Amino acid sequence: MVVELARGTRVHIVGVAGAGMSGLARLLVEMGCVVSGSDAANPEVLDELGALGVRTRQGHDAGNVPTCDVVMWSPAVSPDNVELLEARRRGVTLLRRGETLRELARLQRVIGFTGTHGKTTATSMMVHVRHAAGLDDSRLLGADVTGVGPNGHYGVDDLILEIDESYGTFELLCPYALGVLNVEADHLDHYGTLENLELAFSALIERTTGPVVIWGDDEGSRRVASTAQRQVISVASTSAADYHVGHVELARHGASFELAGGGDRVRIALGVTGFHNVANAAVVAVVAQQLGISNEALVSGLASFHGAPRRFQFLRHWGTADVYEDYAHLPGEIIATLRAAKAAGYERIVAVFQPHRVTRTTNLVASFASAFDGACEVIVTDIYDAGEPNPLGVTGEIVADALRDVNKTANIVYAPSVAQVRDRLEQIHYDHDAILLLGAGDIASSVIAAIEGSHP
Repeated sequence: MVVELARGTRVHIVGVAGAGMSGLARLLVEMGCVVSGSDAANPEVLDELGALGVRTRQGHDAGNVPTCDVVMWSPAVSPDNVELLEARRRGVTLLRRGETLRELARLQRVIGFTGTHGKTTATSMMVHVRHAAGLDDSRLLGADVTGVGPNGHYGVDDLILEIDESYGTFELLCPYALGVLNVEADHLDHYGTLENLELAFSALIERTTGPVVIWGDDEGSRRVASTAQRQVISVASTSAADYHVGHVELARHGASFELAGGGDRVRIALGVTGFHNVANAAVVAVVAQQLGISNEALVSGLASFHGAPRRFQFLRHWGTADVYEDYAHLPGEIIATLRAAKAAGYERIVAVFQPHRVTRTTNLVASFASAFDGACEVIVTDIYDAGEPNPLGVTGEIVADALRDVNKTANIVYAPSVAQVRDRLEQIHYDHDAILLLGAGDIASSVIAAIEGSHP
């Protein structure tokens, strides 16, 4: 099915306030489409979209569906949503998110970044680099680009895209250029096995028509690249790669490294810390070079990047501790965040972890158990289920129990409610220098509100 997205196309988005879908709404408005949308949550995002001219509705109702050409929906929306049912009854064209991305890719060349974590950061970095090069690209990603603009924009050049693997979203996409950051077990409720997930990433690589760059330190990236039937460029901290990352320096609020390859050598400084950000920036840098971006724009753009929202984001001081929020909800992300905190000079770290989704928690509980090395104390909350059913009544205590079995140096506390988390932090925060609020749910906003409610 080919659907023309153009000025005047009438689009209704179900689940419009979600991170990826709000950006899509913004892009379509700037393209000239007539956009409406609904969502059961995030009223503040609905208000922001309303100010742009999107007709928004809080909650879902068949009466929300206007006369329109296309109805799109978030992967988080159930297929039996009343608005989708109404659109089908009317015979309106329906586009899944993946189908929408395919249609956008017909209009502009796609430069994308994928992986099970780091996508938003790397995509934001590339937006900064291309902006420094004087280009006006479209963009679509899961968070606003600090210092540039919102998560969705329609421009005249290429489309810079965060390429999401969840629910098979990327299965119809054929990018021009691709950066692969990492691949680890996630979304197995959709893919079934890690092997199937890796095959999906490999197929994405094969569909890419231009340069593909992988982070070669990551075993998953290497595996998917080895099974793809096409040339792949590797960048890594080892000498075996096509491009080499060396002379890495990490500070509390920044990092720098040297990138060598292709007969060139360039020193890159970042406004964020952590080796995982060095890895993200290295992939971005090589993709940019493959696209003809000058080293001057590359260095300037990456220097202007000071982090993506909810990625090791400093929130406040509390007693002797610095409080950070991080979106980390997979074992590899948690490991990277704790390493970044250690490299930044923090020695006594409290990690507050809110497991995200029931299926992810049960599938990865053993991996979570070994992901918190470096924390003096780990506080595990109940699961943020994101609307998933939980027929067996699984709680975050399974993560806490698994941690107790393998981690003999940290104190492990199960505190299911925000009030219990706050009370525990009240007891210990003066004994620590960093508190990391980890998870893809509402842990940071809830804990900060609880802290400030008791200590304005």
